[in-house]
Amino acid sequence: MAQLFTYITHKDGAADDTALELLTAAQKIDASASVTAIVVGSGETVKAVAEAMAKSYGEVWTFDNPALAHPNAEAARLLLVSVLPADACLLMAHDTFAMDLAPGLSVKLDAALVSDAVDIAGSEGGSLNLVRQEYGGQVNARVRAAITGGCVITVRPGSCAPAEAAGSGQIVDRSGDIGDLAVKRTFVELAAEEVGDVDITKANVLVSVGRGIESEDNLDIVRELAEALEGDIACSRPIVDARWLERARQVGTSGQTVKPKVYLACGISGSFQHLGGIKGKPFFVAVNNNPAAPIFQAADVGVVADILDFIPALTEAVQAAK
Repeated sequence: MAQLFTYITHKDGAADDTALELLTAAQKIDASASVTAIVVGSGETVKAVAEAMAKSYGEVWTFDNPALAHPNAEAARLLLVSVLPADACLLMAHDTFAMDLAPGLSVKLDAALVSDAVDIAGSEGGSLNLVRQEYGGQVNARVRAAITGGCVITVRPGSCAPAEAAGSGQIVDRSGDIGDLAVKRTFVELAAEEVGDVDITKANVLVSVGRGIESEDNLDIVRELAEALEGDIACSRPIVDARWLERARQVGTSGQTVKPKVYLACGISGSFQHLGGIKGKPFFVAVNNNPAAPIFQAADVGVVADILDFIPALTEAVQAAK
């Protein structure tokens, strides 16, 4: 069986929520194997993230170097090629960084690549069974990857439950193994996120709306429901592209990352870009008139209905309950 590794993304000294989701995914490959977390960066943040990961992972490798202070797929690729064993199976969160890093890394390692996996159905012999989604999530495709020579897998955020802390793992500083990280790509600056009239990242309740609302005039019924639930209104990218709501209210990998207690998705199909912006395992309710919409796979409660009929009815019921 291949040796299992995960690549941990982090910011401001805190690991991304996907860090423990990746551990769960790795354990689906081999529940008895010890999984090693890889933490790269520069300065005290590396130590802070490593100590947090050691509470769940059996072993944590750290690589501290100024060239790794900011996410740089080119530098990370050089590092990983030099330190990963030949049979390594590396799991990463499927985000823009992984999409930049994983393909070239798999080529350099001569390893199998499976991107945007939503489930891992275990291994048999020298092969790994995985599930990907095709046609905008309408079809589940079962794929098999040979892992005898290693593999690189990007896992869709939110597709696995976070692993629980299981003791204290060993932290191994491998900064001395860092080779030449001379790259052509250099960090320039961090662009501040757009600031809107409300910070949806702090909301406990979000009523999020997608293209199923049909018209800008219909947003009033969504605002009424959000007000009744004492929450805020959010949206998917098509609503921002149509300029019906400002970008600060967009949830997704190209918008805001939110951690509400309740998330109500109305007329949203459920692309991985949108679901990637929802963290913290909220109580998730999805309303869509398409029973095959991928959003239902992420929801705790699914309602197959026309949102133009359902939203006013729910608003009325909430107001009556108050």
